[in-house]
Amino acid sequence: MHSNNDVSVIIHTYKGEATQHVLEAIASAHKLTSNIIVIDMESTPAVREQIKKNAVKIVSFPFSHYVEPARAFGIQQANTDWVFILDADERITSELAAEIKERIQSTKYSYYKVPRKNIFGKVKWLKSGGWWPDHQMRLIHKPDFKSWPKQIHATPVINGEMGYLDSPLLHYFHGDLQGMVQKTTLFENIESDLLYKANRPVKTSTFFRKFVGELYRRLLKNRGFMDGPIGVIESIYQAYSKTITYLYLYEKKHSSNL
Repeated sequence: MHSNNDVSVIIHTYKGEATQHVLEAIASAHKLTSNIIVIDMESTPAVREQIKKNAVKIVSFPFSHYVEPARAFGIQQANTDWVFILDADERITSELAAEIKERIQSTKYSYYKVPRKNIFGKVKWLKSGGWWPDHQMRLIHKPDFKSWPKQIHATPVINGEMGYLDSPLLHYFHGDLQGMVQKTTLFENIESDLLYKANRPVKTSTFFRKFVGELYRRLLKNRGFMDGPIGVIESIYQAYSKTITYLYLYEKKHSSNL
């Protein structure tokens, strides 16, 4: 049984991150603990100065376009038995903070997944389209933590049993369409590199299959249309995003013939 009643929140920030995003994440983390560590991946001097004013620990880490390389490093910086991973566009609610404090008093679990409310542009909670409950592994008993692979969207290696929290984490994603597209071209290129290294096959028919398959899954099977126009837009965007990955993969495999 774990009995430690203290926890650290690990927040990752990066080059180009909006100052307000980081400050709001820090403010929400204070609902849970005063042990807040910001892993700074080459953000601007203005952002770092504002972080320091909030009386939190800040540690530098080499820049990466995604957070996985810095997460194991961040966990190692904590001197508490429990850590909670928080991205700069996420917020801890009072209800979630209270539940975490209660759970870590005495539990048989070594780590927990938390449900996440994906809120489009801070105005629309996407309840359909496969977006809810979107469980994320975030609360970890540090002595049981082993590693966090550096690949994008990698799952951490942790000893012991997994539990589930009931109170949700808030995720303010996709502030605008332009930002969505810019992020897609970056992250899907990284995803295509992983597929290329795995020698995943691709041909022109793959583009249509991936687009139609993802659109059907998001919009119809998981009833994304129930979230109104934003749900429809997000379903189309996810189909586009999936297709872009394979377009990049095709280019990498056939670059000499293009």
